[in-house]
Amino acid sequence: MTRMTLFDSPLFLGFDQLERTLDRVAKTSNEGYPPYNIEQLSEDRLRISLAVAGFAEEDLSIHREGNQLVVTSRKSEKEDDRIFLHRGIASRQFKKSFLLAEGIDVIGAHMDSGLLHIDLRQPLPEANIQKIEISKPQKTVTQKTVAMDLDSEE
Repeated sequence: MTRMTLFDSPLFLGFDQLERTLDRVAKTSNEGYPPYNIEQLSEDRLRISLAVAGFAEEDLSIHREGNQLVVTSRKSEKEDDRIFLHRGIASRQFKKSFLLAEGIDVIGAHMDSGLLHIDLRQPLPEANIQKIEISKPQKTVTQKTVAMDLDSEE
């Protein structure tokens, strides 16, 4: 069975990688933990905020793998003498990935009131206009070579 996509049109040339990226994003978009926000702080600045209540800075790791920003936790489950009658604050380990567009830079990260903030810089797009001249075909001059034998007498 052939799968039909938006990019099956012959007008979309070279979008194979984008289609694979969209498929990967669709598969990982169902991950709901931890909850997060993405804000636009200015024309060229973005911020990802993850709710990481119960995690300390040393429990979290942020790294970039190519165009993926990956946030992971490594919460050590310390068994103590606490007995929970209700445990609604999740503290399980997680791995959250964000796909970054080409050119986005990670500026830094900080914790504030149970939120992990990751600041990004997105370069402003430049107008890219290219004029392509239409050249006239060059006329080709065909030359005919006639071989003549001057030494022969007829």
